[in-house]
Amino acid sequence: MLLKIKNLKSTIKFNQYVLIGLFCLVSQFVSAQIIIEDEEEAQVVKTDSVDRTSSRKIDGVAAVVGDYIILDSDIDNTILQLKAQGASMEGVTRCQLFGKLLEDKLYAHHAIQDSIVVSDAEIRSAVDYQLQQFLAQSGKTMEELIAFYNKEDEKSFRDEMFEINKSNKLASEMQKKIIEEVEVTPEEVRQFFNKIPEDERPTFGTELKVAQIVIEPKASPENVQKAIDQLNQFRADVLENGASFRSKVVLYTDDKESIKTGGLYTLYRKKPRMVKEFRDVAFAMQEGEISEPFETEFGWHIIYLEKIRGQEYDVRHILLIPEVSQEAVNEAKAKIENIRERIIAGDISFEDAARESSDEKETKSEGGYLINPATQDYNFELTRMDPELYGQIQDLEEDEVSLIVTERGRTGNIKFKIMKVSDRVDEHVADYSKDYLKIKELALNEKRFKVIEEWQDEKIMETYIKINGEHRDCEFSSNWLKK
Repeated sequence: MLLKIKNLKSTIKFNQYVLIGLFCLVSQFVSAQIIIEDEEEAQVVKTDSVDRTSSRKIDGVAAVVGDYIILDSDIDNTILQLKAQGASMEGVTRCQLFGKLLEDKLYAHHAIQDSIVVSDAEIRSAVDYQLQQFLAQSGKTMEELIAFYNKEDEKSFRDEMFEINKSNKLASEMQKKIIEEVEVTPEEVRQFFNKIPEDERPTFGTELKVAQIVIEPKASPENVQKAIDQLNQFRADVLENGASFRSKVVLYTDDKESIKTGGLYTLYRKKPRMVKEFRDVAFAMQEGEISEPFETEFGWHIIYLEKIRGQEYDVRHILLIPEVSQEAVNEAKAKIENIRERIIAGDISFEDAARESSDEKETKSEGGYLINPATQDYNFELTRMDPELYGQIQDLEEDEVSLIVTERGRTGNIKFKIMKVSDRVDEHVADYSKDYLKIKELALNEKRFKVIEEWQDEKIMETYIKINGEHRDCEFSSNWLKK
């Protein structure tokens, strides 16, 4: 099915390619991404040529959009980085990539005009993560990375990454603001579906529901108390002796993923992040305060509230996971084996066993059924399922109970689970009654595209935009040349 949109116009057609290139460090690594202060000074800027073996050349300004400029090398670097990531460039033109850059800068410019604020702490955290990911994937050292991009030092490199990430975040937040109040009525959904010719209606892949029962080994009361006492010692050392909370994170936290940021997370009152128990403690604290130890499903924590900026809270945390004995592991495994035997014998249904015994809070009350995060219902489309989940259920027959699966969580904790699939629906052409929620989402997306299209057309006309040189020959779907 073709949704009639222009150039989100070029965004929709090749957004998949661009997102690959923007995933980590492979953003458009050029100084043209920064806000300009003087247009005439920006007309001649030194940067890398596309051929890195040749000498440096003068880099021309391809376009000016509001307070932003786009250099010729922005497009070159985008293409190079997409290719480096293995993205197929078939059917993607230089003009399309240029159109996407124009759109991004239009959004970012008006985000600033609309006083949209993004968290600098969150941006710096993202930069840290991107660098770590890129270094791990490329095998390069930081010195090699800096040399590859011809930067003077790590600070200037990070500063440039910060500006790129901030611009991208502003653009993203502006897009969210444009469509945040867009809704569709049932009548609009019906009209949307009826206007699709029967031979062009979308085909939905095989769907099914997934349920699981999870049993986690429990730490002994003595080991729990040991973790609590250790956290209290950390807290006292910081408060009474002036020790560094960040150093404690690096040395002791069991949340290894957070070490690179010193345990830093930015929480938003209006956008839930982290589990409820964590948020409740953080939002009840005052700036500079360190919490008492508290428990979540991941273990025991203390939080240091570093900064409050309106609805944003910058917090650092230390997580300790109480040690679980081998005896507790064996008991948990025996328990789930017994549950599986009872279900197979017909003594209890899978759903009732989940409500009675599962240690997974999110699914326990739902009879073990997983919620699809993309659709907020129980149905999972096989072709869009998380690869790890797909691997666990791909060979299961309808209502078959799986063998015991052993998993390790992000923090290294072990758990056992059994799974089943049910209500399998084979691949089929869209049916209005059966697939209403999916059709509603398609209708909503089309309406959002139209709203963005109208916004973009309006803002292009009222924003200072200058397209230079050969780029004026591009066949834009949007009116960037204001003809």
